[in-house]
Amino acid sequence: MRTIAIDAMGGEHAPEAIVEAVLAAKSEMPQTKLILFGDAARLQKLIPATALDGHLEIVGTTEVIQDEDEPVKAIRHKKDASLVVAARYVKAGKADALLSLGNTGALLAASIFIIGRIKGVARPGLMPTLPAQGSTTGFNMIDVGANAQSKPEFLLEWAKMAACYVTEMRGVVKPSVGLLNNGAEFDKGDPTHQTAYQLLKDSELNFVGNVEGNDLLAGKAEVIVTDGFTGNAALKTIEGTAGVLLHQLKAVLLNGTLTTKIGALLVKNALSSLRQTFDTARYGGAVLLGVNAPVVKTHGRSTKRPIYYTLKQLDKMLAKDVIGKFRAQFKQ
Repeated sequence: MRTIAIDAMGGEHAPEAIVEAVLAAKSEMPQTKLILFGDAARLQKLIPATALDGHLEIVGTTEVIQDEDEPVKAIRHKKDASLVVAARYVKAGKADALLSLGNTGALLAASIFIIGRIKGVARPGLMPTLPAQGSTTGFNMIDVGANAQSKPEFLLEWAKMAACYVTEMRGVVKPSVGLLNNGAEFDKGDPTHQTAYQLLKDSELNFVGNVEGNDLLAGKAEVIVTDGFTGNAALKTIEGTAGVLLHQLKAVLLNGTLTTKIGALLVKNALSSLRQTFDTARYGGAVLLGVNAPVVKTHGRSTKRPIYYTLKQLDKMLAKDVIGKFRAQFKQ
């Protein structure tokens, strides 16, 4: 049986939203056991006693890592924090994967220092799935914040892992890989990006060259590789812009004139398709690629729905043995 360790105390809506998602996903994952780590008394009030069976378990913890905590110090000193205990379960083989909505830095630290890196991987990278024009499965971008400073070799490693992930999880054979840069020409960017371009070009990957920021959502590549600083800025820009545009569009259509409302009714199906494309919740969370188990970070503001999809994402990663394939690739 597969087992997912869940930090039930991380995030703005914890533990209520997390429990709701777990109860919704549990019946759809018959081969998977879900373990919630956190305040046992609070969790027991939220979970029906009949649901605590061989597929759902609570492990009581007494501490929580807060957003303002310094990540490395927190995982060293808060030994009974829900995130730390969950990570130790994965390290000990008592769980196969880890999910958290909490402090991103602490999750990265716990993953690297407790669970450990895959042998041959220098630096793990954080990778979300994002919407793309003309695609129902979106594109993947790595790194989006696990590393503030990057080396060309790191970008090549991330591209290899991301391409493997896309093949296994999205069924894309030989996915296209692009390098986020400030121009399409091969000699654009700083020395890091220029060298990374050459490494990617000389690799066995399906490298399609540089991709500029205005083409990120255009579906130019299934995988976009970038340094963590740039990737984080790009990710926040995409999230913010998509949210504002959808909110403004809804406001205009609902608060406009009678003619506008009639027009909105006529294009209802098309608008529904647009909203589905930019519905980032259904893509799941951001995967930390390069550690010895599936580790996924879901946004701290997440409610039941995105957490539910992230649980399904983790279950699929375990069923496909994605991390095992990474190990085999980097062992070679």
